[in-house]
Amino acid sequence: MDAQDFADVLSAVRAFVRERVVPREEEIEETDAIPADLRAAAREMGLFGYALPEEYGGLGLTVGEEVRLVFELGYASPAFRSMFGTGNGIAGQVLVHAGTAEQKAEWLPRLASGEVVGAFALTEAEAGSDPSTLTTAARRDGDDYVIDGAKRFITNAPEADVFMVFARTGGPGGRGVSTFLVPAGAAGLEIGPPDAKMGQRGAHTAEVFLDGVRVPATAMVGPEGTGFRTAMSSLSHGRLSIAAVCVGLAQRILDETVAYARERDQGGHRIGDYQLVQGLIADSQTEIYAGRAMVLEAARAYDAGEDTKLGPSCAKYFCSEMLGRVADRGVQVFGGMGYMRGVAVERFYRDARLFRIYEGTSQIQQLVIARSLLR
Repeated sequence: MDAQDFADVLSAVRAFVRERVVPREEEIEETDAIPADLRAAAREMGLFGYALPEEYGGLGLTVGEEVRLVFELGYASPAFRSMFGTGNGIAGQVLVHAGTAEQKAEWLPRLASGEVVGAFALTEAEAGSDPSTLTTAARRDGDDYVIDGAKRFITNAPEADVFMVFARTGGPGGRGVSTFLVPAGAAGLEIGPPDAKMGQRGAHTAEVFLDGVRVPATAMVGPEGTGFRTAMSSLSHGRLSIAAVCVGLAQRILDETVAYARERDQGGHRIGDYQLVQGLIADSQTEIYAGRAMVLEAARAYDAGEDTKLGPSCAKYFCSEMLGRVADRGVQVFGGMGYMRGVAVERFYRDARLFRIYEGTSQIQQLVIARSLLR
């Protein structure tokens, strides 16, 4: 994208998030839903397809551009970004990198426009941090595959129109896993009730049950046995996006913290005048600075083809942990008020906890990082 055009997009998204989404955050929290007018506006702005190719109706952003956009999207309730994050990220990238021309033509334009919602159905009850052990199975039956199994914690499952389902078609381990496009209306596909989560209200996850779901062989994405590799590639891209969300949300928490420290009086002085409070603020600013720089460098290396694995894991690990510390300091500066419902930092404290878990826990990132170096 032309530099000036991208600058205009960033400016428009920044204004939209801060002027229209932020004021509706309590509504999102109370209703557990993104208001329809915000969803419609996001579609009009092209946010459902910012990371999808231009030829299919997306904005075609590079990863470097994408993370800068997500810095802005991350400033508001995580549920807003989650609404279209999976379509741009882990679900959409499956099709971008492994889909056939026909699959791309059928689904990517509708994902990019927001007409349909995608979901990434990988995690299972006993195959989360190590999805290579998944047990959902797909067996060949003539010109079809029949899929049986269950998935857990699937983002956007209650709203999804299409699922990228990872199922075992061969022997044990990652090489026995393949990917399938499964429409939401397929017979035998059932979605459980939305999960009751600690935070991130408005972003829905649920269990997905597949009982004899029949799909044509043409629904397989990529060659048989390449599903695990496809999943890991999509997750690596997604980790950079998650890291960028964490930076954006940490910046929001710090802004709320600084504003409160300027205004709140204690003992005849504003609390921002006390050095111990200043230390908490300084630590958060320093870590956000480091996280932003890390994400930008990891994205540059990703686009250049220099590193598509180590950098994303480092960024996701550091930034998700950093966000947790910034959120904790924010509550500490707010004191008792930081523990009260209706205060933004209390809500963000709950929202932030998930980032250290999904799309690869912090412990999985440690393993990826260390093994990459030792290898």
